[in-house]
Amino acid sequence: MGYLPDWQVVTDGVVGPEERLPWGQTLALGLQHVVAMFGATVLAPLLMGFDPNTAILFSGIGTLIFFVVVGGRVPSYLGSSFAFIAVVLAATGYGGHGPNANIGVALGGIFACGLVYGAIGLVVALMGHRWIETIMPPVVTGTIVGAIGLNLAPIAIKGISGSGFATAIGLLTVAAVAMVAVHARGNWRRLPILLGGLAAYAVYVLLANGLGFGPPIDFAPVAAAAWFGAPNLTAPRFDGQAMVLIAPVAIVLVAENLGHLKAVSAMTGRNLDGYIGRAFLGDGIATMVAALGGGTGVTTYAENIGVMAVTRIYSTLVFVVAAAIAIVLGFSPKFGALILTIPGPVLGGLSIVVFGLIGATAGRIWVENRVDFAEARNLVTAGVGLTLGAGDLALKLGGFSLGGIGTATFGAIILYQLLRRRPA
Repeated sequence: MGYLPDWQVVTDGVVGPEERLPWGQTLALGLQHVVAMFGATVLAPLLMGFDPNTAILFSGIGTLIFFVVVGGRVPSYLGSSFAFIAVVLAATGYGGHGPNANIGVALGGIFACGLVYGAIGLVVALMGHRWIETIMPPVVTGTIVGAIGLNLAPIAIKGISGSGFATAIGLLTVAAVAMVAVHARGNWRRLPILLGGLAAYAVYVLLANGLGFGPPIDFAPVAAAAWFGAPNLTAPRFDGQAMVLIAPVAIVLVAENLGHLKAVSAMTGRNLDGYIGRAFLGDGIATMVAALGGGTGVTTYAENIGVMAVTRIYSTLVFVVAAAIAIVLGFSPKFGALILTIPGPVLGGLSIVVFGLIGATAGRIWVENRVDFAEARNLVTAGVGLTLGAGDLALKLGGFSLGGIGTATFGAIILYQLLRRRPA
């Protein structure tokens, strides 16, 4: 076998990672994966004050990097990671509206995170992955994920609290997303953020631009923007405090990627454990490359796992097509200008859903792994970690400050190990 698969052509049934459909169908499926990742990949940079065009561009570039590092054998799309939101907001003091004036500081921290993540990948490739599962068992990973969701909750509520109209639009957005997620048919159900957001956007235009109930959307920048043009690239600025604050997110990305690989292994019937280290390394390199140009940190996407589960098509070439489409979109200023017209209350409503799902994912991790909370070690670890994250406890370490996500992450890991039962 060569470094890359030969991708034998198949025309029906389950399509494995080393197989492909005819090119026409592959193109259509790649577009579907772009649509699946689109809502979340665009939402994350907007919430951090990043350029969404640039984020889309680097999600495509990152996906290609991941594809090459894993030898084209792990089907995955890399999109914007929500794990960075809380620490980026803390590091930059971003107020939630317009471009982030301190984006360079955030990018330096994201680069540091990618460097740590890539280093973990190298260690795993050399030593195996069992040590990660020992340090971060399901009770710890679930606690970290839950702490992120709780830490972000105040930001989501602030986004819909400006006025009665803003609150109404925000709650309408939540309802629209929920209706799509629960009642839509077929593949439409896989796109709740995108479709629910579009519905809320349309209602906002009707009520604000049409009837004058709220601040109207200004479409002039969209009309003035060019269809194609160079993306807005930003260089990182390496601030020690921001790097210490953001780098621990690597631990969350490890947990996300590990879960992704386990899920894909179960769906495809292939043992992908041998690619865990390379997957971490590929994601880490992709995150560093994104940080060098103004993109968000990236992670493997559950939305695209959902598409694979529905279609039963796992060909890795589909993700090459999806990445190419994303890169093309990244070179369209008109596309970026349109994204920036999304009203704040709609973003706030989407945030409530997304941040809530992040928190709820903790419960899913615990249930699927049958974490026993009758055991005091598990109960104390989860309780303390969630409280540290929700309360946003900041620890001063010399000239550095570790925010709530960091204290929750390290607190859960350290506490779990300290509470080991001693031999009788």
